[in-house]
Amino acid sequence: MFRKLALATALVAASFTTAAADKYEFDGNHTNVVFSWSHFGLSNPSARFTKVEGEVLLDTADLTKSSVSVTIPVDSLRTDVAKFDEHLRSPDFFDLAKFPTASFKSTKVEKAGDNKLKVSGDLTIHGVTKPAVLDVTVNKIGDHPMAKKPAAGFDANITVKRSDFGLGAYVPNVSDDVKIQITTETLKAGEAKKAG
Repeated sequence: MFRKLALATALVAASFTTAAADKYEFDGNHTNVVFSWSHFGLSNPSARFTKVEGEVLLDTADLTKSSVSVTIPVDSLRTDVAKFDEHLRSPDFFDLAKFPTASFKSTKVEKAGDNKLKVSGDLTIHGVTKPAVLDVTVNKIGDHPMAKKPAAGFDANITVKRSDFGLGAYVPNVSDDVKIQITTETLKAGEAKKAG
């Protein structure tokens, strides 16, 4: 009897925890994923992904109970130089034909100071999955003045070793360390626009 009561209590608690997190979707017009590297120490080029798919389950009362799941189509990679785009999508690097997406799925969210979070998760690039930690700044959570619905904005950054993901061509002349910078606005899903 006690075990059944404890199990029921746990299930009720879990349902309340889940209910507290609302689904937010990425605003593609205001989401950028940019990565940069050193080229022979002479320059620091960058590239970007123009598509981000996925969702944030946001608990505004306790952000540590939130989660994020992101998938990035590799064919959205852009440098504004067509031949370079082709090279980065080739088997030398991302190998788009075999590995069409990259992804990140959080496993833990921790506070790291005022408006700061550490978001741990599984990062998959080029078919290889590694643990990764994003340093996140909470820019703002509140009603969006134009969309007239709840919104949340974040910046995040991480440095990864591309060789860890089987992308080690031309190391060390082209740096192994790649800096990834993300800025995003998310909007609460299914929220009807307010009048006015």
